[in-house]
Amino acid sequence: MISRKRVSFTVPTLVRTCFILGLILAINSGSWSYTYAAESKISQKSVNILTEIGEAMAEVAEAVKPTIVNISTTRTVKIQTGQNPLMEDPFFRRFFGDQSRLPKERKTASLGSGVIVSSGGYILTSSHVVQGADEINVTLSDKREFKGKIIGYDAMTDLGVIKIDADNLPTIKWGDSDKLRVGDTVLAFGSPYGLSQTVTSGIVSAVGRANVGIADYEDFIQTDAAINPGNSGGALVNVKGELIGINTAIFSTSGGYQGIGFAIPTSMAKAVMDSLITKGKVIRGWLGVTIQPLTQELAKQFNLKEEKGALVGDVAEGGPAEKAGLQRGDVITEYEGKKVDEPYQLRNMVANTAPGQGVDIKIIRGDKTEARQVTIGEMPTQMQKPSKGEFNNLLKGVTVQNLTPDVYNQLNLPKRLRGVVVSEVAGDSPAAMSLMQGDVIQEINRQKIANVTDYEKVVSEINADKNILLLIFRGGTSLFLTLSAK
Repeated sequence: MISRKRVSFTVPTLVRTCFILGLILAINSGSWSYTYAAESKISQKSVNILTEIGEAMAEVAEAVKPTIVNISTTRTVKIQTGQNPLMEDPFFRRFFGDQSRLPKERKTASLGSGVIVSSGGYILTSSHVVQGADEINVTLSDKREFKGKIIGYDAMTDLGVIKIDADNLPTIKWGDSDKLRVGDTVLAFGSPYGLSQTVTSGIVSAVGRANVGIADYEDFIQTDAAINPGNSGGALVNVKGELIGINTAIFSTSGGYQGIGFAIPTSMAKAVMDSLITKGKVIRGWLGVTIQPLTQELAKQFNLKEEKGALVGDVAEGGPAEKAGLQRGDVITEYEGKKVDEPYQLRNMVANTAPGQGVDIKIIRGDKTEARQVTIGEMPTQMQKPSKGEFNNLLKGVTVQNLTPDVYNQLNLPKRLRGVVVSEVAGDSPAAMSLMQGDVIQEINRQKIANVTDYEKVVSEINADKNILLLIFRGGTSLFLTLSAK
């Protein structure tokens, strides 16, 4: 015998049940359809446009990705250990010896990106990705791995070239960065956070960005295409899949992407790359002038209608500019037919000019505009490269560079100040607790320092166990610092 339980419904239950059954019947009968309603708001024209854009982006990505590589490096870092209080006791020294200050080493690893620029294995990347690396491993898009060899790097533009032993590699097409316009669509390729073959898209936010503080020579493309740590050395391409920039850095307060990224334009990158490959170093042009921007007050003093041009503050004795008759107070407004609105533009154009080449410039002197021809010279070696702090004494790991007009302006330094500016202090440097970025070293052991050449000459003669007395300029005042070897 089957027992049956009596089922009873309350009024709210009956209402809910009827509503659900009615909803199911309505959907099944087609009288109401959320999916249909949503789809009906998107026109076929819009679908077609977005589909075409998506397909175009995919085609560009497919063409470029084989030319992008992942670069992983290892470096050996020496760490100077601190004094162990126990080692002050002769009892412990008797058994363990005086090992408290022996330098120790550790390996550090970092990731970056690169772009294949020749089928024979040359790869363009960022200087900071490969500089100082003990070992370089390059992974291609097809997962093949190779050992990389440094051909050369240029810290002043943050560009480097490495080579792998491979043939018939896919290469990227070169584009003309000078034709870029604000608003152009661009794609950024690289390996952010080690995620290889990553593509992001955006637009050109600005061109000709300078005074950012990333490199000595700056003419950056600014983009909102996401660039994150690990993207350095990767490619920025246009809608044709042509290389128009090398990703170099982001502007961030958190260390992550915040909508502002920078890339070195190919107009600069190609010249540096060719020089590194053919000559093993970068040969830069030299005009032999100190230049500064025009302010509203300076423009009034020189009776200028506009605050455009590069004001000549000084002329190097015997340099190309002096031979061409340039004088202090001249305002350079044009270089080889190109307008000069800001000093950085002139600086970059001169640097990219081959030594020995004659160029036409226009200057304003007094109330007249004059034309001059200058034969560009080669930049003196001591002006090209900062000292990398490769000394076996207490200034090991301290990188300095010459004071330039840009440095004077950025740090608001007195014009009478002479010395070298500290651009970097390694974490393991004995001077890490004393010196900081932006300090200007005026004297070392009571010897005046006017440039990098003076700095290297004095520091190279200091033994590892000797104290060092420094006179530096910091925070608007000069002060003495002592680096102690004990």
